[in-house]
Parts: sequence; structure tokens; C-alpha cells
Amino acid sequence: MGSITPCLWFDSQAEEAAQLYTSVVRNSRIVDVSRAGQGPDDPALTVSFDLDGQSFVALNGGPEFSFTEAVSFQIACADQAEVDHYWTALTEGGEESRCGWLKDRFGLSWQIVPTVLPGLIGGEDAAGAQRALEAMLGMRKLDIAALEAAYRGD
Repeated sequence: MGSITPCLWFDSQAEEAAQLYTSVVRNSRIVDVSRAGQGPDDPALTVSFDLDGQSFVALNGGPEFSFTEAVSFQIACADQAEVDHYWTALTEGGEESRCGWLKDRFGLSWQIVPTVLPGLIGGEDAAGAQRALEAMLGMRKLDIAALEAAYRGD
């Protein structure tokens, strides 16, 4: 069975994007850079890279297409320190959105989601789940302590 590798279309920043993503996401690396010429300073055509075990290709395809929120990458975060790490690194030069969503400086959308979130907004306490959902809807970067407090009714 073949593998599926997402290909990300950039205007001309494929290598810069791959460098950012591999520096931010643990267990990541650039695998290969195919250049327009033979020199190390020649522009990249494609960049193959891995993010925590998932393979990607970044393509310098020109300005014809750009990213939309219809496709995003979700990062599950074990704690607030992880949420803060990804949020800070990926919003630099980008923009914050609502409910844990952001766009990085290349326009790619990300969801930075604490692993406890599904248990809070889908928890057994329906009133607590509703409070946690309402709290989340008012946030940009998700705050685990505030979500847990909302669930408890504090």
C-alpha cells in the first residue's frame, strides 16, 4: 500500500516554511531539498520534511494558489506549556484566530488543542460541558486552567 504525503503549495517560501515547522515540532527534520540548479544558494523547488513522523512536501509553485482555513493542521498538546510553545512560535508574523486556531506567517492554518479539551466540552456533566464550550468560544489561545474552571463552575 502506498503512503499519502501532503504537499503544501507556497509562492516562494517552501524552504523557509519547512525550516520553521521542523524547528517548532518535536521529532522533525528536513529530508531533502530539490533546487532549481546545482548550487546551495539556488532556489528550492521542493522540500521534503517530516513533522513528528508525518511526511510532507513543500512546493514553491508561485502565487497562483494560497492556503485557506478549509485545510488545517491540528496539534494535540499535553499541557499548557505545549500550547504556549506552539502558539507563540506559529503566530509570530501570523495571526491569532478563535478557539485555538491560528494562521502562521505563510497563511497555513493550525489548531493548537489541549488533549483534555474533548473531555471538557464533551464531559458527562452537560452543564459543565456547556460552560467549557462557552469559555472556549471566547478564547483565542486555549487556556487549560480556565477551561477546567469553567467545567467545574468555578
